[in-house]
Amino acid sequence: MRALIQRVVQASVSVDQQVVGSIGRGLVVFLGVGAGDTAEDASYLAEKIAHLRIFADAEDRFNLSALETGGQVLLVSQFTLYADTRKGRRPSFVGTASPQEAEPLFQQMATLLRERGLHVDTGRFQQHMLVSLVNDGPVTILLDSQDRHKPRKS
Repeated sequence: MRALIQRVVQASVSVDQQVVGSIGRGLVVFLGVGAGDTAEDASYLAEKIAHLRIFADAEDRFNLSALETGGQVLLVSQFTLYADTRKGRRPSFVGTASPQEAEPLFQQMATLLRERGLHVDTGRFQQHMLVSLVNDGPVTILLDSQDRHKPRKS
């Protein structure tokens, strides 16, 4: 499971010219679900996202999380995070989970983030969405649940 996180001042997502989710200060989380991802991947990323210290403290250092700042989350499904562009000019998406596998994990992610105390709005799964955001910093972080299996480099 991959999450592309952007720290924002505000963000919204629209479907068919109707706003279906919007937040103020917080995080936009673009979530891609890969083939073979499980509830364990969702739990790992939810914990990382909720406690990721990318908000400035009084000394302007990255020391605060969305939980500590009252930040909100706009969760948007984005299978294209699994694009494979190694061959040819058209991305391949063979590494993505099927919609039947991905949607429950997307919904579980929203639930897990709410259970940790975050306000969460979402886009609409498998819909064409227009996402508007004002990136703060800019700060953009990529998380991959498979990274928890890799040893850290010193």
